[in-house]
Amino acid sequence: MAQTDSTTETEKRDLRTGEPFWLADGAPNLAVRKTPKHSTYDVIIAGSGISGALTAWHLCDGKRRVLLIDRRPPVTGSTPASTAMIQYEIDTPLFKLSEMIGQDKARRAWKRSAKAVQRLGEIVRLENIPCGYTEKPALYLAGDEFGFRALQTEQAAREAAGLTSRFIPAQELRETYGMDRTGALLSEPSASADPAQLTAGLLRRAMDSGLEIVSPMEVCDFVATGAQAALTLSNDQILTCGHAVFCTGYEFLKSLESREHRIISTWAIAARPRGKLPVWLDDHIVWEGSDPYLYFRTHTDGHVVIGGEDEPFETGHMNAAKLQRKTATLVEKFEKLTGVSLYPPAHRWAAAFGESTTGLPFLGPVPGHSHVHALMGFGGNGITFSVIGAEIVAAAIAGKPDPDASIFAFPSDTDAP
Repeated sequence: MAQTDSTTETEKRDLRTGEPFWLADGAPNLAVRKTPKHSTYDVIIAGSGISGALTAWHLCDGKRRVLLIDRRPPVTGSTPASTAMIQYEIDTPLFKLSEMIGQDKARRAWKRSAKAVQRLGEIVRLENIPCGYTEKPALYLAGDEFGFRALQTEQAAREAAGLTSRFIPAQELRETYGMDRTGALLSEPSASADPAQLTAGLLRRAMDSGLEIVSPMEVCDFVATGAQAALTLSNDQILTCGHAVFCTGYEFLKSLESREHRIISTWAIAARPRGKLPVWLDDHIVWEGSDPYLYFRTHTDGHVVIGGEDEPFETGHMNAAKLQRKTATLVEKFEKLTGVSLYPPAHRWAAAFGESTTGLPFLGPVPGHSHVHALMGFGGNGITFSVIGAEIVAAAIAGKPDPDASIFAFPSDTDAP
């Protein structure tokens, strides 16, 4: 369809970035208000993605007054751009992370990540959220950044930490999986899901316990004084709260920036196979030790969801021509690796996301700002890190500090407003 002068900036951006597979039938329907009911709350959460939804689910107990604010309709930000490969394996291998932050902290981070994947599955089952949540092992292929020797080193590090994984040599990989690489690691626990329906389901359960959602509305600034925080909204209204929690993904306020993170671009597609998929593919999620790395998995409706081709450019995902090129590259890489031919992708999209120097997220209290917390989950583990962040923040608000909070704490260089 040709663009006209009347095309809005939002519509132009959508034409460039594509439509996420998970929003093909529209955004989830959630009851929202245009303005807040009250001027003060126990907790105000900014952001209605997976981080905000998990935080709301943890905090809404029928007693607290909790408000969630988003400048977009709920569940239409970065969360539905995810491929929702829910894995405990952090982008930075355990043996590498140990060199960066020490063996004890690295092991605790990895083990907490594994626990978070298991906990998310428990929440989905407890709340009976229809999101296609399926537990699957992860297959991590040797690549140009981490070859088979690095994977063997990684396997030894995981085994010493008590984590479940197995090294698969090249011959077994070819015979069992039909892929020609020098080796792979097979690990558990991991899973896949529809991230939009998962997030909407959590928000609905929180609303059953009193959550109030206001959209569209933006938190423009905040200040923490005394025993509360004050937030300025885009309609010039000022709200006060006992605690403010920022769950805004990579679209954070200037005061939450750090030299320890950067914004990059990523691409994804969803396509149907031309023939029958290998039996093993439905039961695994796959990624590789390359830069940029390829990752893929199937969805319950038969689509293959593929992502990767990351670039260290904050606005690269907004380039329409690049979306076309990246789509072709993702198809080519997948077909070459698996031998499975795809129909032209029915869905293709691009998004920005963040990464940190260690691969770990920043979760919990914001330095220098009492009563202000944030969840900034970086890398390919956004959903897993959101579980950890929600637990850390809920514990802090309840006055019961999380034992792993220091591992995921904000760096001291976070700027003050």
